[in-house]
Amino acid sequence: MSRLSIVCRHDRLNITRIRRPGPFDTIFVFHYPRVMKNVTVSLPEDTARWLRVEAAKADRSVSRWLAELLYKMRRQDDEYEAAMARYLAIKPRKLQWVDGRKPTREELHDRASFR
Repeated sequence: MSRLSIVCRHDRLNITRIRRPGPFDTIFVFHYPRVMKNVTVSLPEDTARWLRVEAAKADRSVSRWLAELLYKMRRQDDEYEAAMARYLAIKPRKLQWVDGRKPTREELHDRASFR
């Protein structure tokens, strides 16, 4: 087993820059510290090798590659949950039957074009 320590050191600060027009063209920089947690992951040797290769292909560190992968997974999960909540919030509507009656089983399953 290979042990990898995951830390996003270069991503500890979220920096916002605001440029305000004026005689001195001043730039205000706000730093918002983000707390990063170290996580140790135990992987089989072949999986760790694959991970290093994939991270190198993306020109990322293993830590950064995994952080981006987990961020995407979390975002997809959040988007799915939001979509499901929107769908479930829609009130059911009553079906409008033709001629005010429900169709029979034969009418529903009639496949005239297959005869």
